[in-house]
Amino acid sequence: MASYSDVQKAVNTEKRRVWFAWLAGNLLTLFIAQAINVLTGVPTVAAILFVVVFLLLTMTAYRMHAALNRRAERERRQVLGEDYPA
Repeated sequence: MASYSDVQKAVNTEKRRVWFAWLAGNLLTLFIAQAINVLTGVPTVAAILFVVVFLLLTMTAYRMHAALNRRAERERRQVLGEDYPA
């Protein structure tokens, strides 16, 4: 059985990966929106694309972050016991 420290390190690593993927996805979306703006000359389409994808990526990242927090809490309770204050 893994110790709580090992689980916490794994959760923190996964959180960093989630937010790095969020940043990379938003940068990619920004580049695509800029290309759409340059090629078609329609900045409204580019702006709508960027805002929609930004919101979806942010929502997904927060949900994954919360799921990782729940997993860490579950593991903490399993390792330290139910009566541990928190």
